[in-house]
Amino acid sequence: MSILEEIETRQEDFAGWRRALHENPGLGFEESFAADLVERTLHGFGFDEVHAGIGGTGVVGVLRGKRNSNRAIGLRADMDALPIQEETGKPWASKVPGVMHACGHDGHTATLLAAAWQLSRTRDFAGTVNFIFQPAEEGLGGALAMLRDGLLERFPCDRLYAYHNFPGMETGRIYTRPGRMMAGCSFFTIKVAGRGGHAALPQTTVDAAQIAANIVTTAQSIVARNLDPNETGIVSFTDVYAGTNSHNVIPDKATLKGCLRYYAKPVAALMKQRLEEVAKGVAATYGGKAEIGFDDNFVPLVNDAEATDIAIAAAVQTVGPDRVHDDVAPFTGSEDFAFMTERVPGSYVMVGQGPGAMPHNPAYDFNDEIIPVAASYFCRLVARELA
Repeated sequence: MSILEEIETRQEDFAGWRRALHENPGLGFEESFAADLVERTLHGFGFDEVHAGIGGTGVVGVLRGKRNSNRAIGLRADMDALPIQEETGKPWASKVPGVMHACGHDGHTATLLAAAWQLSRTRDFAGTVNFIFQPAEEGLGGALAMLRDGLLERFPCDRLYAYHNFPGMETGRIYTRPGRMMAGCSFFTIKVAGRGGHAALPQTTVDAAQIAANIVTTAQSIVARNLDPNETGIVSFTDVYAGTNSHNVIPDKATLKGCLRYYAKPVAALMKQRLEEVAKGVAATYGGKAEIGFDDNFVPLVNDAEATDIAIAAAVQTVGPDRVHDDVAPFTGSEDFAFMTERVPGSYVMVGQGPGAMPHNPAYDFNDEIIPVAASYFCRLVARELA
């Protein structure tokens, strides 16, 4: 049997693990169920080393091949869930109120466990594979936490690889590209200070709601008029609040939250500068004040050219040349795997999971059918990297 066929023989078990993870989700740095399941399972596979508590709730399993080599690669999966109330109605729906696996990290974890099972059976490679199960990918800095805990010093890797499921793309097709793959992201919070008062006497106030509304509209000129048209940038306001829960009180303060997306760090610097200028300038125009803070929680994900060539070859071997797309457009979503690939060359692919709700949606669910495909892809990577 092929690697894919061998993994498919245990598909029911792998899907069972995925659904158990789905039923018992944990937010970032609270993935105790997932971390325990991973640790126990890797020990059961006879891994050479299993290390828990890395970067909080992270787990790393070390598997050595039956042939000696100084080379090592890392395969990474994320484990955390999102603060969303599930609405799938599935038998394996989340048992934790207000928390669900709405991005497929349960599937990523099950996939890497499936690859671990297959590779631990044969160990038919030369060198070491580090299986990295990461906490807190969803904006809480899990990758950085593992790196600060000595991830790459304790478990050196020549290259790193990861994948993400993608609804709306045909099931089992693999998508990637060299170079820019995913965007960096900076969260921002703007605090507006005005002077409140009675709605019947607006002349005595500095209306924080009016300032906030004008900041939102004026900020759209940053991409339209300040960025080079050949670059990509997004300014999104996701939370705007001003008020006192009253019909006749003009508010004295407002808070705006959102994010900037970009593929190049100079673009991020320009957007930050202009957003601060817009916020403070608009507020001053109406007699108020504004302060802004940024949280740079994602950097751009750039696929190393050589690693991506290897990834494409492994993908072709897994699903065939007609089902591999090696020049997909960059995605404007973000992924903190990028902090790891800033340190070590790596490559990231998308695996189509067919029709269904998009990630970060209460109706989302991972498609278990892609576990054998993605796990086989990981095994092919190991065979090529550690021949």
